[in-house]
Formats: sequence, structure tokens, C-alpha cells
Amino acid sequence: MVHELADYERAADQCRLTEAQLTAALFGPAPALFGHVAVDGHDEPVGFALWFLNFSTWAGVHGIYLEDLYVRPAARGTGAGRALLAALAAICVERGYERLEWWMINWNPAARFYASIGAVQMDEWVPYRLSGPALHGLAAQTVTVPTQPEARAGRVPDRGDEA
Repeated sequence: MVHELADYERAADQCRLTEAQLTAALFGPAPALFGHVAVDGHDEPVGFALWFLNFSTWAGVHGIYLEDLYVRPAARGTGAGRALLAALAAICVERGYERLEWWMINWNPAARFYASIGAVQMDEWVPYRLSGPALHGLAAQTVTVPTQPEARAGRVPDRGDEA
């Protein structure tokens, strides 16, 4: 279904995910990706949500970042998407997380659905992405920060501060 989503978002050529990669990410020794699958009355998968934890430094608690939500066209309007989001909202409430966040491609008609459940568009935040040659170029610029052997635990030195 991830490849179906990529096709829906007009980016099928960019999706290189393999079943082995997804299995390792979800079920490996230290998973950092989590998922839910919506099924129909015949136990056939009709949608999925893939998510991971984020952290709000302002609120001081984790939240859920919904990486992908997809419902197959034949199942749209059946409540599958709402059920997936409700499951994630329940995890947030149960664990004391304050936010469930996601991004949506700007032409997606699901915007009306998201508004109907009370989701608010965050238009004051601008997304940035670093990938490909730019990512590798920046990574090549890493520098070793000299350690200060006398720095005390719990104290972050400022410029000019000997700690």
C-alpha cells in the first residue's frame, strides 16, 4: 500500500521501499517506526498509518508524527481513516502525549476530512528538507568539537565560559 500511496501522490518513481525494509523498520530489534492497518469485514487491508515519536521541547513531552496515512480508494468514506487517526489519538491520550501531527500534500482533498475532526493547518511553519548531494555535502563538513575535561555535568558552557 505504500507504493499505492506514492502513486496517488504522483511520486511512484520516488518510492523505493521494499518489503524487507518495512519489515525491519517495524519488527526489528529496536523499532522506531510503528504502524496500524485498517481491515474491512473480510479482514482485507484497506488502509494504514505509519508513525514515529517526536518530542516537543516546549511542552516537554513526546507526541506522534504520522508519516503516512493511506486508505485505498474503494474504502474511502467508510470510516477507515477516522479509525486509524482515532487509534493514534487514543495512544496520545493514554501516554500523555500532547500532539498528533502530520503533513499533507497541498492538493489532497482529505483537507476537508482533517478539518472535520478538528485538525488545524499549521501554515506559519515552513518545511525544510536536506537530502541527496546537499545532505552528503553537509555531512562531509563535520568537525570534532574539543572536549573540555573540566566541564561539570549538567552545565553547558557558553562562549568564553570555561565551564
